[in-house]
Amino acid sequence: MILAAGRGERMRPLTDHTPKPLLVAGGKPLIVWHLERLAAAGLTDIVVNHAHLGEKIEATLGDGRGFGVSITYSPEPPGALETAGGIARALPQLGPVFWLAAGDVFAPDFVFAPEAVQAFAASPLLAHLWLVPNPPHHPRGDFGLSPEGLALNLPDADPAPRYTYSTLALLKAALFAPPWCDIPPGNPQGLAAPLAPLLRRAMDAGRVGASLYTGRWTDVGTPQRWAELQQ
Repeated sequence: MILAAGRGERMRPLTDHTPKPLLVAGGKPLIVWHLERLAAAGLTDIVVNHAHLGEKIEATLGDGRGFGVSITYSPEPPGALETAGGIARALPQLGPVFWLAAGDVFAPDFVFAPEAVQAFAASPLLAHLWLVPNPPHHPRGDFGLSPEGLALNLPDADPAPRYTYSTLALLKAALFAPPWCDIPPGNPQGLAAPLAPLLRRAMDAGRVGASLYTGRWTDVGTPQRWAELQQ
């Protein structure tokens, strides 16, 4: 699943007429970099959610055949449903194990490795996150990383190193069921909910793995970061 429903408020006015995942970097839209890497890994069934200017995303990507994949869409209401709400909405279109990537993140070196899927599927983990060294705009990071490869929900006062969640992850549909999540599959009520609280609950139970990714990575969250990426 590729997340593409955000409004991109901090990117205005660029995103007034162009969805953030369609902003061009390196000669192609940001989301296309993900599609090409997924296709290279043999992952051809893609779900893309959208809200703001979603019709432009569908018009640009179509059914995905031009990129070697098959795309289905999960439309959301104006304002979108946040990450967990959007995934819950798309859950009937997803399998029991699926990759997650944000359409506005540039990570051209990331490998959607089949062996990572196999190891994750056979484990008791509910999620496996790829963490990155903290960028200048997010110096405190998000989660810790244990020597055993578990993501840690560290208290604010804990001095242990933290890393930033890259938005690249493997997830199990079971994460979006009680006791971790109370939104029913398909999210018929249109509930908006973030993903982080679900992950933190699962971390506290030792059910979230993590790896450190050190390849090229940019969260294209502001016009300045987008301009720097063009260089």
